[in-house]
Amino acid sequence: MLLHVTHDTRYAYTPAVSMAQHMAHVRPLDSASQQVLSHRLEIHPAPAQRSESTDAFGNLRTFFTLEATHDELCVVAHSVVRTAPQGLPDAHARAVAWEDVREAFRFRKGARYDHAAQFVFASQHVPVHKDFAAYARPSFAPGRALFDAALELTRRVHDEFSYESDSTEINTPAVEALAQRRGVCQDFAHIMIGCLRSLGLPARYVSGYLLTQPPPGQPRLVGADASHAWVSVYLPGADGPGNWVDLDPTNGRLRGEDYVTVAIGRDFSDVSPMRGVLRGGAQHSLAVGVTVSPGEDAPAVTAAIGADGHQPKDIST
Repeated sequence: MLLHVTHDTRYAYTPAVSMAQHMAHVRPLDSASQQVLSHRLEIHPAPAQRSESTDAFGNLRTFFTLEATHDELCVVAHSVVRTAPQGLPDAHARAVAWEDVREAFRFRKGARYDHAAQFVFASQHVPVHKDFAAYARPSFAPGRALFDAALELTRRVHDEFSYESDSTEINTPAVEALAQRRGVCQDFAHIMIGCLRSLGLPARYVSGYLLTQPPPGQPRLVGADASHAWVSVYLPGADGPGNWVDLDPTNGRLRGEDYVTVAIGRDFSDVSPMRGVLRGGAQHSLAVGVTVSPGEDAPAVTAAIGADGHQPKDIST
């Protein structure tokens, strides 16, 4: 599937900002199921310095500084991506019991290191907590395959939680979102990751985009799509590296070719689309618009800002 993505981020500051440094995670990743054909990042006002680098998780990021006084910032990312369905692990990997995976990540002197071990531990927004483990347990019966248990947990979160865009804030603890059974995609991803890690299983946070379809007979609206978030679960290989499987608890499904992956991390704090340090700008407003255009359509320019949908909460500045 060929997808054109425009991600438009606009800040307005009061009072004006005299100097700023920002980090952006908005360039999609290249992978076995995704090829970035083109990417362009427009920044206004023009930065005094700008550089690209790869972070510890393999994500591509852009750092830029603004040294002139400004009361607005506009960052627009244009990407063209060719996607394919994710390749699922073989039958052997899908049959591995969840307890065997948990035991593989228990510390043992002299044991072979698996890179997925970094995603077993608590992180800034995802604690290891007994409430997560208790919620997960009905899906993780003794001896059950991790793949099957994780897929059932994905569907349970979808069925048992309500999507409510104003029900949580970025500082709402994931345990609280679990208790109230509502939130947005960011909350659902954090909750599911917390469930898996609280059982001793590796899980990581994925940020990106999801192509949404307009109602029958209605045109696609510029800016009507949004950023999205989901979960990767790790299935160790019999010999050598294992496989990550992407699951979307917001929609109760496996990631398909209608998803675009931007970045991976321990939780949202690792992959926030925009974050910065400012001098000035004590008050600010944020508007975000995302357009995902399918097929051979020309890349759209986002005109409608402030889309809701599955937009993760902002922790910029």
